[in-house]
Amino acid sequence: MIQKKPLTALAALLACGAMPAFAQTEIQFWHALGGALGEKVEEIATGFNDSQETYVVVPTYKGDYTENMTAAIAAFRAGQQPHIVQVFEVGTATMMAAEGAVKPVHEVMETADIDWNADAYLPAVKSYYSTPEGDLLSLPFNSSTPVMWYNQDLLSEAGIDTVPQTWDAMFEAADKLKDAGHDCAFSFGWQSWVMIENYLAWHDQPIGTMQNGFAGLGTELAIDQSEDLTALLQRIADSQAEGTFQYGGRRGDSLPLFASGECAMWMNSSAYYAGIKEQADFEFGQAMLPLNSDVAEQPQNSIIGGATLWVLEGHDAEEYQGVAEFFNYMSRSEVQADWHQSTGYVPITTAAYELSQEQGFYEQEPGTDTAIKQLSLNEPTENSKGLRFGNFVQIRDIINEELEDLWAGNQSAAEALAEAAARGNTLLRNFEDANG
Repeated sequence: MIQKKPLTALAALLACGAMPAFAQTEIQFWHALGGALGEKVEEIATGFNDSQETYVVVPTYKGDYTENMTAAIAAFRAGQQPHIVQVFEVGTATMMAAEGAVKPVHEVMETADIDWNADAYLPAVKSYYSTPEGDLLSLPFNSSTPVMWYNQDLLSEAGIDTVPQTWDAMFEAADKLKDAGHDCAFSFGWQSWVMIENYLAWHDQPIGTMQNGFAGLGTELAIDQSEDLTALLQRIADSQAEGTFQYGGRRGDSLPLFASGECAMWMNSSAYYAGIKEQADFEFGQAMLPLNSDVAEQPQNSIIGGATLWVLEGHDAEEYQGVAEFFNYMSRSEVQADWHQSTGYVPITTAAYELSQEQGFYEQEPGTDTAIKQLSLNEPTENSKGLRFGNFVQIRDIINEELEDLWAGNQSAAEALAEAAARGNTLLRNFEDANG
């Protein structure tokens, strides 16, 4: 009698007509988008995972932008870094200085076995995150710019037929709103970004020396050098007692002031579209930022905010192939058009913008192309292509502190900007010493 050898596991599977399942390569993606935006990120990852069988992207929410960036840096030091980390725009200089930690996106995409067109991305978005030679350092993802949100119902009740286009018109509208019984004409959030960085770019004035930091580490802040910015901030502070301006906190903390119908106008990111659409029970719209017509006849262009996706070193070539394929998927016009139309972030590619036009989105939702128009209004100048300052996350905190002292009546606008510039320049020198 011949004794049969036991079947191996593989033989048993083959005998049953089954094939073994191959493990998918995981791509870890750490992000800072919670709530509805986080759900949309999950949706994009799921779409990519379902589109192929080789890779699986695992998105993980790590807290706000600062917390996410801090977690990624700590993980890298521990040798447990994700493949992709979302970093807000003011962290760009810090990421660029992190030698050995970052794998530039153009290298990831050019090395991978994919078709990739670096020129597909909107110039106003791409230039912020590129080297002087035009090589993309990180992948634009959730890019936005501040716009002026307005409550059409409140403006109509106050007899305001035209949405204010200048700061003088803003204060004239405030008087009418007050006469109609409204205690808050306008508010804003992310005040350094909206009222300093974008105000200066909008009026083609420098935020700092050396091309706002693009030309090197020796830059210094120039936010205290603009007489018209100083005068405007003082006028806003003085107007609080008249019910013109109401401060509602940093970042998006002041959203309820607008969404509840308390304030008629609100300057903040275009990316609040989804939240406002869900919360507001009044007719609302978007308009361009107001112009200070005393110093400029026409606006220059606004600058972007939001975040990009950085790739970290320390992973295998096969995993970077998966990152490249995921980035290519995210850049598809249909994916970007849906992201843009759902969230209010600008589409990162020209094709996605054109697809949104073809789909009639801007006709159905008037004003939702305001952000794109602002960014593309003119060819960016050295003053308006953005900023690249080291330690700018901490510098923004300083600016917030000084402006809050201004709103509280503890100092003048001139004192607030001078102190913010002096304290900020100290951090710029610290960054220069550490990375020069």
